[in-house]
Amino acid sequence: MATEAFQKIYTKISSITKATCSLKATGVGYDELATVNGKLAQVVKIMGDEVTLQVFEGTGGIPTNAEVVFLGKAPSLKVSDQLAGRFFNAYGDPIDGGPAVEGKEVEIGGPSVNPVRRKQPSELIATGIAGIDLNNTLVTGQKIPFFADPDQPYNQVMANVAMRAETDKIILGGMGMTNDDYLYFKNLFTNAGALDRIISFMNTTEDPAVERLLIPDMALTAAEYFAVEKNQKVLVLLTDMTMYADALSIVSNRMDQIPSKDSMPGSLYSDLAKIYEKAVQFPSGGSITIIAVTTLSGGDITHAVPDNTGYITEGQLFLRRDSDIGKVIVDPFRSLSRLKQLVAGKKTRKDHPQVMNAAVRLYADAANAKTKLENGFDLSDYDTRTLSFAKEYSDKLLAIDVNLNTTEMLDVTWGLFAKYFQPEEVNIRQEFIDAHWVK
Repeated sequence: MATEAFQKIYTKISSITKATCSLKATGVGYDELATVNGKLAQVVKIMGDEVTLQVFEGTGGIPTNAEVVFLGKAPSLKVSDQLAGRFFNAYGDPIDGGPAVEGKEVEIGGPSVNPVRRKQPSELIATGIAGIDLNNTLVTGQKIPFFADPDQPYNQVMANVAMRAETDKIILGGMGMTNDDYLYFKNLFTNAGALDRIISFMNTTEDPAVERLLIPDMALTAAEYFAVEKNQKVLVLLTDMTMYADALSIVSNRMDQIPSKDSMPGSLYSDLAKIYEKAVQFPSGGSITIIAVTTLSGGDITHAVPDNTGYITEGQLFLRRDSDIGKVIVDPFRSLSRLKQLVAGKKTRKDHPQVMNAAVRLYADAANAKTKLENGFDLSDYDTRTLSFAKEYSDKLLAIDVNLNTTEMLDVTWGLFAKYFQPEEVNIRQEFIDAHWVK
């Protein structure tokens, strides 16, 4: 990389770890980029004139007399309409064989939106997945995680959301993805002809782990351009935030920082919050909504990553495999959208809240009946009917492969009510019974 006249150059490194190196330097800024022996690095710590650099590719082969060139700028992304339909790496460079993007260069990782510029979220984000749209409706400007075990098809779910979501732009940030996952996303988007509204930033398992730290900021910088400059509705999909947190842990441990819970850095909460708080609804109509996968280790919801995430976000979506139907479903008991009341029955059909509540209550009755059965108790006729309802409800509405609009979801649910119950058993207002009960 050629140097410029304004760039500062040093040739004496005082200490080297597996991921960082330190030297004495002046006039450099936090987050500033540099090259160390030709390898890209970033300033992560400044104490007096002692500057510590995080080397993205690792410090292997770097001597103490290596040339260190400070580039005079933080990581940045060129933003324009040319981003649409493209695949980029963690540095914002194209990886799809296409030309470089021309546009305004913007530093990534800027502050979240001033609260006075925010609007109360009020617009529906429809995903086509009934387990979300029916029971846990999402709202523009919301931030919500997808909790899932590593062996569950969460990337397929995210791909389905990307294909079905009723938004202007979808921005995908992939962290620690296998090459198979990367090719899956690329081929799916290309073959579906949906590239004109999808932008992807990818870090694979073959790339340095610390590069994952750039992916969310790259994705959100692109999102801010379309939401602010174009007044568009933008959905940001991040997968997997546990991989992001692992990269944070790697860097902090190699910098000899004292770890916190589960070997995570003490700054984990603020590191996650600076990402999730970029979700916003603007008065002008543009918005940024964030759905982020967080994989669980053995279903442990108390691990530092999901635990801290829960304090920041507005609910959670849980994936689990339903043994009765052999499919992965959005768990209606453990999932929650804390903002769904802002749109359910207001931006959707008026019977939506009552149908949603009745269906989940009957599903809970089925869970109680299943417990009775497992413990050897006799089942009532009502118990038997709830079990049949729950199985069909899971298959036709909760399974992640279901693709319906919200009105169709409601109609299917009414059909299941009429198939297994009497009107008085569903406990829904009479005016809705009169209007929608299937005769």
